[in-house]
Amino acid sequence: MHWLLLVLAGLAEVAFAFCLGKAKLATSSDSVGWYAAFACCAGLSFYLLNLSLAQLPVGTAYAVWTGIGAVGTVAVGVLAFGDPLTGPRLFFLITLIGSVLGLKAVSP
Repeated sequence: MHWLLLVLAGLAEVAFAFCLGKAKLATSSDSVGWYAAFACCAGLSFYLLNLSLAQLPVGTAYAVWTGIGAVGTVAVGVLAFGDPLTGPRLFFLITLIGSVLGLKAVSP
């Protein structure tokens, strides 16, 4: 259950990064809604991370949370905002995913 909360926290982190990207592109009146959505997603992300820490080691949970956020944010950047996906970026994303999976495998 705590791993599920941690994954959801990481996905909420991706959502708040998406909201920041949309706010950057929005007009001033629309950006307020995106900033509000950012604040909600950020609050949810930190809340779920905190809940997961009841059973998971803080170092592992934080590393997995940021890893999910990093990989997810790059994916959102590529798919939603047209960010480039070069060979080196893909290589390091794959190593990051492997590291996150490795941390989960060796953690309680």
